[in-house]
Amino acid sequence: MKAVILAAGLGTRLRPLSHRLPKPLFPILNRPLLGLLLEQLQVAGFHQIGINTHHQAAAVQAFVAQHRPVGLQVYLSHEPTILGTGGGLKKLANFLGDQPFLVINGDILTDLHLTEIYQAHQEPALATLVLHDCPRFNHVWENAAGQIVGFGHPAPADAVGPPLAFTGVQVVSPRLLDLMPSGLAFNIIDQYREAIAAGEQVAAHVVQGHFWQDIGTLETYREIHRQLLNGDVPGIARFFPPLTDPWVGAEVTWGAGVRCAGGVSIGSQVQIGPGVRLQNTVIWDQARIDPDLSLTDCIVGPGAWVRHSAQGQCMV
Repeated sequence: MKAVILAAGLGTRLRPLSHRLPKPLFPILNRPLLGLLLEQLQVAGFHQIGINTHHQAAAVQAFVAQHRPVGLQVYLSHEPTILGTGGGLKKLANFLGDQPFLVINGDILTDLHLTEIYQAHQEPALATLVLHDCPRFNHVWENAAGQIVGFGHPAPADAVGPPLAFTGVQVVSPRLLDLMPSGLAFNIIDQYREAIAAGEQVAAHVVQGHFWQDIGTLETYREIHRQLLNGDVPGIARFFPPLTDPWVGAEVTWGAGVRCAGGVSIGSQVQIGPGVRLQNTVIWDQARIDPDLSLTDCIVGPGAWVRHSAQGQCMV
């Protein structure tokens, strides 16, 4: 089975951190998110993975070259001009072939059962979109037959129930690629709107009782660490050694009296001065924290030198 990880995004809401790394390489408890996604896909039975790249493409290419899981084939599709979620898939058409394929956004962490989702897709649907209830993103409407009938407001006349949110996970029929224009930048949701208007079927697969979080903002990126270290996500924790809070990388030096609470992740080769207090804070590799500082709800970028206490800040 084949899958695509959409990894070309600019990460504008994650600046200034995304100036240092592309979103898919942001560390989750010191593991790049892309590595977690590749391992999840392999465990689920997907052994050929396409990845589109644009922003900091060289970093993604280098990571795949060095850390591709054994037995996994990875095909990189570089976009000199970003093509969007639709154009990026169209550019991968030759790789994807003539069988349905799974697509997952490269900025989400989830414990969804990807094999079951793939098997849920049935022709003649052009695609099957995985939906859930997430109020800040609820804008997808389905009808009584479980077909998607619209996106956004107002609700279509044949919509039933409240709107739901698209998880960023979908199974796509190769027929959809045949309908897409070549060489253009566009959003796949716009393609679905056109297809639905033309009478095509786009199916909804509604899920509950799962974990899902995006790293689209600095706040949600930090929140993922708290949730993992709090033991809220057993389906993801199995991809890590036994989790402890604080989570500490290799070659970290601590001064006396350092205190940590509430979801602290510390990268490798970090220097933490004596008397430092850390709460709900993520520290990337090779950072330095001066003595007697207090950091709460913070993110410290790679190699940053923190000289003052802070709350709710991103320091690079």
